Amino acid sequence: MTSDLRHLSLWWDTLPADLTRPIGEPLPGDTSVDVAIVGGGYTGLWTAYYLSRRDPSLRIAVLEAQEVGFGASGRNGGWASALFPVSLDALARRAGRENAIRMKRAMIDSVTEIGRVADAEGWDIGWSKGGTIVSARTALQWSAAQEEVRHSRQWGFGAEDLRLLDRDEAEARLLATDTLGATYTPHCAALNPARLVRQLGQAVRRSGVRVYEHTPVTSIEPGMVRSTSGTVRAEYIVRATEGYTRTLDSHTRTLAPVYSMMLATEPLSDEIWDSIGLRHRETFSDGRNLIIYGQRTSDGRLAFGGRGAPYSYGSKIAPEQDRDPRVHAALWQVLVDMFPAVSDAAVTHTWGGPLGIARDWWASCGLDRETGLAWSGGYVGDGVTTSNLGGRTLADLITGHDTELTSLPWVGHRSRRWEPEPFRWLGTNVGLRVMTKADESEDRTGRRSRAAAIFARRLGH
Repeated sequence: MTSDLRHLSLWWDTLPADLTRPIGEPLPGDTSVDVAIVGGGYTGLWTAYYLSRRDPSLRIAVLEAQEVGFGASGRNGGWASALFPVSLDALARRAGRENAIRMKRAMIDSVTEIGRVADAEGWDIGWSKGGTIVSARTALQWSAAQEEVRHSRQWGFGAEDLRLLDRDEAEARLLATDTLGATYTPHCAALNPARLVRQLGQAVRRSGVRVYEHTPVTSIEPGMVRSTSGTVRAEYIVRATEGYTRTLDSHTRTLAPVYSMMLATEPLSDEIWDSIGLRHRETFSDGRNLIIYGQRTSDGRLAFGGRGAPYSYGSKIAPEQDRDPRVHAALWQVLVDMFPAVSDAAVTHTWGGPLGIARDWWASCGLDRETGLAWSGGYVGDGVTTSNLGGRTLADLITGHDTELTSLPWVGHRSRRWEPEPFRWLGTNVGLRVMTKADESEDRTGRRSRAAAIFARRLGH
């Protein structure tokens, strides 16, 4: 039963009863469709949503190993942002300046598109487009913030896309300790991710798409999906498995599953919120190397997360990895350091889950017309918005429409596979340690970490 999954995250635990009912049944046996989609998260469901509207005659099936929204779609930080894991510079080196800018604009438009669909469908997803504020809390971070805005201007993006805030302007939005200034972009919305994925799943089911839950897929091959419940034959097959891609035969090294962790407080008093800010429910972070992210939820909690969990040998994914007391304790320390007023608040939820990372950190989507195999993924934790763009793009590709979306530079990109073990384990965990130590080194010396810069370049940033 879906109600048994409330332990997965704050978002799942606070779902209303009408969103906890099963959306689909297990695959009853062998069948055939026009399009088979493997994965019942944002990517798979957005693809089904737009396909069913492009061509209502298509027979579409979504196959999900657990229940709709079980993975990152129901556990993430709730940021619908315009962030893309590949920098403008890297995109331009591969596809040219104009295409790099088009990619960024497509991401910005996709934030608006999610809000548009939610409004048109009447979904309550806790949507608040308050933007993102990234505090600069050290001299190095302040210097980096200024450089980021200068760089943005060089690419033709104005103050309506990214602004530099002085200390007073920054503290008018977010009262983090040691604030020197901040950057602010309006291109992000806070939301409840489980509400979005469950209502999207229900809408897809109502449109006539077959949704098969509790149907683990073991392999994908041209024209055929093999599952524990039967075989599905289809002209087009979409791989939308993100952090769980390694569970598919022949894809054990396509994406590395790396865990991100989160916690949530009890609802905070108005007095505490006055000492924090976020009056417009801005999402927030700061300029450290090891990523952190947070939001003010619609019911007045602080939901806060970050990286730091070690990568498990062999790309292991297991329920016991969803919580890491060491990482959650470290996150709490960071949160209290930023906002001392929360020190006495209760932490009501801790959780985590795997996200998908390609070897070169390039998110990609595409369709191989010879085999009919399509994919979208490798979002590196920025998947709420990118999955919507991926779903729309795949719908255009599968229905044979050449559009602005199908010519974006991430379409058709092929990342090389991750190294075999033990090299994958060594490289991934060394990278985590480098970024952790970089923050410690920068705080101690006041100088940028050369090791972090070298590591970032090797990742393609």
